[in-house]
Amino acid sequence: MLQKLPMAWLAGLRLTQFTPEAATVTVRFKYLTQNPFRSIYFACLAMAAELASGIQAMMHVQAGGPVSMLVVGVQADFTKKAVGVISFTCPDGPRIAQAIAESRATGEGRLVEATSTGLDEAGDVVATFRFTWSFRAKK
Repeated sequence: MLQKLPMAWLAGLRLTQFTPEAATVTVRFKYLTQNPFRSIYFACLAMAAELASGIQAMMHVQAGGPVSMLVVGVQADFTKKAVGVISFTCPDGPRIAQAIAESRATGEGRLVEATSTGLDEAGDVVATFRFTWSFRAKK
C-alpha cells in the first residue's frame, strides 16, 4: 500500500475482508485521521469507502486483458459522527465483474454504481458512499 496508495497507508487503512463478492476496509479515528470536530475527517472515510470497491475492480481487471478504470462520480451520505473503527463494506463484486466482462466483450465502456456502507463498532451506519466506476477495455 505504501508504494501504490501512500495516503491510504498514512491514514492506516486496513483491508480486513476480500472475496470476489465483497471487500471490507477499516479506518480508525486517530491523530492523522481526525477533523476539528473530534471525528474522522470525511476524506479519510472516502478513501476507505473507495478502496472497498476499487480493490474488487482491480482484482477483476487483472484477471484478463487490459481495462481502464476510473471513478467518474461520487455521492455520500453521513448519518452519524465517525469515531472509533469504521468498517466500509462493498458487496458489489459480481456487478463490477459483469461490467468489466461486458466491456471486454463489446469494446464499449460500462458504468457501475458501487455502494460502500460504513459501520461503527456498534454496527450503526456512519456513512454511505456511492461511487460510479467507468470501465473500458483497451484495444
